[in-house]
Amino acid sequence: MAYLFAVFGESIMAENVITDKVVGESGASNSNAIDQSQIVESQVKKGRKKRSRAWDHFSRKTDSDGNEKGVCNYCKKEYFVDTKEHGTTSMLNHTSKCPKMPYNIDIRQSRLAFQPMIGGNKGDVVVVPWKFDQEECRKALCRMVIIDELPFRFVEKEGFKQLMKVAQPCFHIPSRTTVTCDCFNLFDEEKHKLMVIFKGREQRVSLTTDTWTSIQRINYMVITSHWIDKNWTLHKRIINFCPITSHRGEDLEKSISKCLNEWGLHHIFTVTVDNAGSNSVGITELSKQLTKWGTNLMGGSHLHISCMAHIVNLIVQDGTKEANVSIERVRQAVRYIRQSPARWKKFQEYCEDENLAKKSLCSDVPTRWNSTYMMLKRVIEYEGTLLSSYWEGVKRITKFLDFNLTLKISGSRYVISNLHFLEICQVGVYLNQLISNEDHVLAKMAENMKEKFDKYWGDTEKMNKMVFIPCVLDPRHKFITLGFALRKMFGEKGAAFEIGVRTYMESLFNEYIKPVDSDKNGQFSSTEVDTSDSRSVDSRSGGEFGNFFEELQKHTSEKGGASSKSELVKYLDEEIEVGKSDFDVIALVES
Repeated sequence: MAYLFAVFGESIMAENVITDKVVGESGASNSNAIDQSQIVESQVKKGRKKRSRAWDHFSRKTDSDGNEKGVCNYCKKEYFVDTKEHGTTSMLNHTSKCPKMPYNIDIRQSRLAFQPMIGGNKGDVVVVPWKFDQEECRKALCRMVIIDELPFRFVEKEGFKQLMKVAQPCFHIPSRTTVTCDCFNLFDEEKHKLMVIFKGREQRVSLTTDTWTSIQRINYMVITSHWIDKNWTLHKRIINFCPITSHRGEDLEKSISKCLNEWGLHHIFTVTVDNAGSNSVGITELSKQLTKWGTNLMGGSHLHISCMAHIVNLIVQDGTKEANVSIERVRQAVRYIRQSPARWKKFQEYCEDENLAKKSLCSDVPTRWNSTYMMLKRVIEYEGTLLSSYWEGVKRITKFLDFNLTLKISGSRYVISNLHFLEICQVGVYLNQLISNEDHVLAKMAENMKEKFDKYWGDTEKMNKMVFIPCVLDPRHKFITLGFALRKMFGEKGAAFEIGVRTYMESLFNEYIKPVDSDKNGQFSSTEVDTSDSRSVDSRSGGEFGNFFEELQKHTSEKGGASSKSELVKYLDEEIEVGKSDFDVIALVES
């Protein structure tokens, strides 16, 4: 009250002085006297500021009857504005729906918008209908926060508010607390959709998992699921990211089983892990759990898949020990230059004087051999500025590591299992050639790598046969390519092992057709002849004619009729496809 009096007290006192003066000049006559209260009210009303925001869009008007009205500045619609009876509520309601107001957007009517064309060239757009939806905008905001890993407080930043004010004034920006709740709700919604997919499908899902320890000494595990839907689209989803008690195999199995139970996901095909001993124990225990659930395909004989990228890294790390001095010199030089902005600037200035390319030096990650290759390859471009006495060794190692194996087998957006064994075979053949190389350093490196290579892929009996099956399912290869590759790697043993792969593949195929053969849905077996016509004839003819058609059906099946062949045999009998640079194995299967 003290603040209000300080603001308005002076004007009110001045008005009182004016009122007293008017009353004094009016004389003592009762007929000409002016009611003092009416004068004060009229004077105060006249000097009062228009406080309602409705007057930003309306103007005052007095009609012929003396009624005061507000007129819209855009559509000229009129409203009574007498403060005692009407007020400004009607005008405020009008501002939100005035069709001619430039600040309003009709959120009920669709508008045209331009969006980038999916699968089109850069700059191609498509016209789509659009209308403002507060809830959809909030969901899009949540997805932005999640995808870009933004803090929840981002929505309360002044820059974002200014952007929304210009881009979409109708959008009511939620608080960070609301966005947090929306993100959790979106997670629950997407999780429910994924659980419906997992529970409603008999198709098996493959898993990849990894564990590590943070700098806070907390153990973590991540589990990623991979599957192909009915439209032959490859999917990848992280279904668990959680702390674990330890890296022991039993604890890993408990965490994986708990995750699978939570998602209702029991039909597991393979689990890919690195080559730690605890992982082998964990997968063995998981296989036992799947057997209890009754979903362990072929007794889990192919459940455990070793990570190929991890094995290749171990092989290369062992091989490069012979040249460790040269690599370490390069690594230290790169670190020295990158540690100081002043050193880096001086190095760039020197490169400009020598007319060398201005490319950034990159450090390697010891656990990824291809990063070492990229570091050495980049350093070679600065020959003459670094390590003049070690260039021959660096060039030799770089040439030795010049293959894109890790880039091929580390993809997650396309199918790579059909390339798995062929890439292994290529590495094995390459190492055999290098062992007899005249360069003794390269020969020694190759010998060390071949020793580690044989530990994982040198014995066919120890290899998971699932490594070979995808190669056969690639229509460009089948058993023709597989047999050739096996003989290249293992000689005569490879030819004998090919028979074992064929037998294993037939057993796997029979496991998949069991639900069809069991005739759960009243359908015929996939390996039987469709005898609907013969049954209809039998039902019409009666007598002994039915026996004739049964014997005819049996005779046709025994003599190898075309329809008696399984889908696997038909596939293997077909000619192989001609490979292309942009070959997509999923697209071919779909067609």
